Amino acid sequence: MEDQVPEEENRRLIGDLNMMIPVRCFTCGNVIGDKYSKFMEAVNKGIDPKEALDELGLNRYCCRRMILSHVNIIDQFILYEMVRLKDAQDI
Repeated sequence: MEDQVPEEENRRLIGDLNMMIPVRCFTCGNVIGDKYSKFMEAVNKGIDPKEALDELGLNRYCCRRMILSHVNIIDQFILYEMVRLKDAQDI
């Protein structure tokens, strides 16, 4: 396990690729997956979320919902997988 890269270094190298934003809007099928990181960058810079969504061309409320209501829970799911794998090794 000495070859593992520390988590901070890993995030710097690959970015936040552990985000699981849907690729398309569930309702209309519009591609939204590529817009989430741009949206978060704009909001972190202090731009109003409404203006950020307008700039990204997300005009439909269904697409806006997909971006605004996204919650990153993959890190929580990974913990359960790690416990499952540990239990499987103990058997």
